[in-house]
Amino acid sequence: QLQLVESGGGLVQPGGSLRLSCAASGFTVDYTAVGWFRQAPGKEREGVSCISSSGVMTNYADSVKGRFTISRNNAANTVYLQMNSLKPEDTAVYYCAAFAPRCSSGTPIRANQYAYWGQGTQVTVAS
Repeated sequence: QLQLVESGGGLVQPGGSLRLSCAASGFTVDYTAVGWFRQAPGKEREGVSCISSSGVMTNYADSVKGRFTISRNNAANTVYLQMNSLKPEDTAVYYCAAFAPRCSSGTPIRANQYAYWGQGTQVTVAS
């Protein structure tokens, strides 16, 4: 059974850090591109970051570039999103997704390219 389970969300003050995890089962994370998305209330789902199946290519939305880092642990079958210097506008439900054909640097990270989704984890940045 294919499954993606996000964890690591919570409440953090502006300027703080969180690390989100996306644990996969039923497939291996080195088989497919994996992406992170977020959706704030009343807004469309936004692509945040992705990592290619090889792990070589990564991509970031301009809004998080330099603050967020995506990585992968093949042994743990988990993809991570390290989020630093968090801002109130980063508040959203964060989702991981898999089974996109590719992750390419400098191209939009589109939700419709991803076939399988986790349930999401809430991130709230507030003082």
